[in-house]
Amino acid sequence: MKKPITLAVIALATSFAIWAGVTYPRIGGDVLHLARSVETAIYGLHRAEVEISDSRMMSWQGGPQKAQETVIMIHGYSSEKTVWMRFAKHFTDNYRVLILDLPGHGETAFDPALKYDTVSQARRVVEAMDALNIERAHIVGNSMGGFIAAQLALHHADRVQSAVLIDAAGLVAPQESDMAKMLATGRNPFEIHNRDEFIEFYAMTMAQPPWLPRMILDHMADDYIIRRESLTRIFQDFHNTDFLDTRLSEIQVPILIMWGERDRLLHISSAAVWQNGIANAELITYPELGHMPMLEAPSQSATDVLRFLSKNR
Repeated sequence: MKKPITLAVIALATSFAIWAGVTYPRIGGDVLHLARSVETAIYGLHRAEVEISDSRMMSWQGGPQKAQETVIMIHGYSSEKTVWMRFAKHFTDNYRVLILDLPGHGETAFDPALKYDTVSQARRVVEAMDALNIERAHIVGNSMGGFIAAQLALHHADRVQSAVLIDAAGLVAPQESDMAKMLATGRNPFEIHNRDEFIEFYAMTMAQPPWLPRMILDHMADDYIIRRESLTRIFQDFHNTDFLDTRLSEIQVPILIMWGERDRLLHISSAAVWQNGIANAELITYPELGHMPMLEAPSQSATDVLRFLSKNR
């Protein structure tokens, strides 16, 4: 009798392991989705689709529709609109707020026929503004989103009231970051093959990350694994193309540069290049923060941005 019982126990354990492996990250995703839905409702943000010429972009929108000024927030590469959630709540009392999922990110579909360079993405932001009857806006962008914000300031200055570049891509850094060193060896930390690689990557994205349970981190890891091919294509389109080192002096709109000094993805040495290249650009750095100050310290970074916006009305 021992052998059948042993086999039954093994079969039961195997079945449970398979069920847990499938269900566990799915529960993490459900918990994450529920938490975001509750928080965005509390912060006065609602989900809305914005249709443009080549995409249907999902967004969060909030604040008074008839507010005199609008703030548009643009996420970084591989990220999505949720990184702005706790930062955005500080703006919705006095500003109309638009937070976009760029094509290939978040809830906006990836289309292999599209171009994902930052000039193309900047054009899509302008199209979204047109669709929503937004004449001018303050643009706040992080990482690739900061690169796009700079492209908007350069190519669509009449639509940009001011721009905030948070740990912005778009320049050749004087010093190599940890990511740059990895890329030089042929490894892209954004190309995730398993959950352990994601945990290593996640530690690079922030110095002071908000706490998340492991089941949510595993859900996020699985999402990166699923999207690896599309993310690789997007990276190829925007990375090392249309860099702005030689064009910074052409940017005339008010600019605030913000940088986490412990950024491992884009080296802090880039901040001075942005500031020195753009006339009258302001710079704020955060000694204890990493690549995403708006997520690591949303209240502090939002206060700094609001102070800048108040001077550029």
